[in-house]
Amino acid sequence: MKVKKRFRDYVLIILGSAVTALGISLFVAPAKLASGGVSGIAVILFHIFDIDVGLSILALSVPLFIAGVKIFGRRYGFASLVGTLLLSAFTYLFGMLFGYEGMLDYSDSINTLLSAIYGGLLGGFGIGLVLRGGANTGGTDIAAQIISRYTPLAVGTSLFIVDGLVLLSGGFIFGLESALFATLSLYVTSISINYVVLNIGTRYAKTALIISDRHEMISKRITQELGHGATYLQGKGAYTQKDKPVLMSVIPNRKISSLIAIVRESDPGAFMIIEEAHEVMGEGFSTLDYH
Repeated sequence: MKVKKRFRDYVLIILGSAVTALGISLFVAPAKLASGGVSGIAVILFHIFDIDVGLSILALSVPLFIAGVKIFGRRYGFASLVGTLLLSAFTYLFGMLFGYEGMLDYSDSINTLLSAIYGGLLGGFGIGLVLRGGANTGGTDIAAQIISRYTPLAVGTSLFIVDGLVLLSGGFIFGLESALFATLSLYVTSISINYVVLNIGTRYAKTALIISDRHEMISKRITQELGHGATYLQGKGAYTQKDKPVLMSVIPNRKISSLIAIVRESDPGAFMIIEEAHEVMGEGFSTLDYH
C-alpha cells in the first residue's frame, strides 16, 4: 500500500511539474508576466539577459532549498527537491521545443490577458498536483519561511512581500499593463491551486479535528508518516452522553491530502473537520522566537 501511494505521489509530482512548466513556457514567459515567485524572477532575467527560464529557476530554487534544509531541517524532504528539479528540467525542455515564443500575437493586449488566465490556470493546476503528491516546487515560499523565521512577520505576510517585490520589478521593467496582467495571473493561479487541493484561501496550514474509534492508530500515523504531532481534546456526545476523545492536529497545506488518506484508510467511518489555521507558530512551523 505504501509503495503504491509513493508511486502515485511521484506520478502527481512529475505530471504537476510538467503542467506548470508548460504554463510558464507557453504563456507566462512569452507574455512577459512576472507573476511572483521564482518563475517571475526567471521571466525577468530571460527578457533582460536572455538567460533560459528553466536554468534560472534551477539556479534560484536549489540554493533556497538548501538554505531551507539547513535552517528548518529535513522537513522539505526528497520529494520537494524532486519537484524543484523537475520544474526546472521541464521548463528548459519546453523552452527548447517552443522557444518561449508562445502561440499568440502579443501586439494585441487581449492575447496577454488570455495568457495571464491560461498560464495561471495551468500553473495553479500543476502546483496543486505537486502539493497533492506531498511535495512543492520550492521557490519564494521557502524564502518567505526564512524571513518569517528571523522577523516578526507571519509566513503569509512574508510571501506577500516577496511576490509583491517580484510583481513591482516586473511592472518597472515591462510596464504597468504587464504588472496588472501578472497580478491577474497570480490570482488565477491561487484559485486553480485551491480547486485542486481543496485549499480555501492561501493559508499556510489547517487544523484538523478528528473523531474516531481508531484515534490511537490515526494519531500514531500522523506522527510517523507526516512528522507532526496531535493533541487529545475531551469531548462528549450530545446524544449518547458518552465521553469521546477528539484528536486535533495542525498540518501544512501540502500534507492535507495525506492526512485525509490516513484517516480514510484507518477508519472510513471517522468524522473529520478541516479548517484554516492562522498564525501557526511552534515546532514544525514558524518559530515563536523572532530574535
